[in-house]
Amino acid sequence: MRKIKEVIVVEGRYDKNTLSQIVDATVITLGGFSVFNDKEKLAFLRKLAEKQGLIVLTDSDGAGFVIRNYLKGALPKELVKQAYIPDIHGKERRKRKAGKEGKLGVEGMSPEVILTALERAGATFEDGEGESPAAKDPITKADLFALGLTGGEGSAQKRQALLKKLDLPEHLNANAMLEALNLLYDRVALEAAVEAL
Repeated sequence: MRKIKEVIVVEGRYDKNTLSQIVDATVITLGGFSVFNDKEKLAFLRKLAEKQGLIVLTDSDGAGFVIRNYLKGALPKELVKQAYIPDIHGKERRKRKAGKEGKLGVEGMSPEVILTALERAGATFEDGEGESPAAKDPITKADLFALGLTGGEGSAQKRQALLKKLDLPEHLNANAMLEALNLLYDRVALEAAVEAL
């Protein structure tokens, strides 16, 4: 499994499932067209782009390009790489019939096709060379508990206050918040933010 530095942005959860079997990377789902009305998710994506860089990987159909073009206008171009899958006609195994345009989406692509698309986009592969972001001491669920962000009285309110303070989406559950915190902050910065609440 190849490790990639950038955060990969895909349309939906089936795309994410496919990628998680091919690459070791953070994969964020857009929820299809719902991203158009989600200012919090866009702000989160901007933050991730500044911290690690983004790779947009959408389906090659019309809907995928509408989403891709929207993100091109909403995110800083110099921090976002575009990965394109080829037009391959067919249907995904889980679907009864092919999509409107009859093309396979990201979820239907072979690992080789996806890796080629990511390589062409200029993905930063970190296959054991240099220090990767994961080399830092990660924030754990135990840290969230110790800081009163989970498992205690008032922890949900404290978590909401922290998300607001850090300009993170309010709908992040504890697991998604942990992932976001590890992408954007270290333990010292998290402790300082909690103390300032």
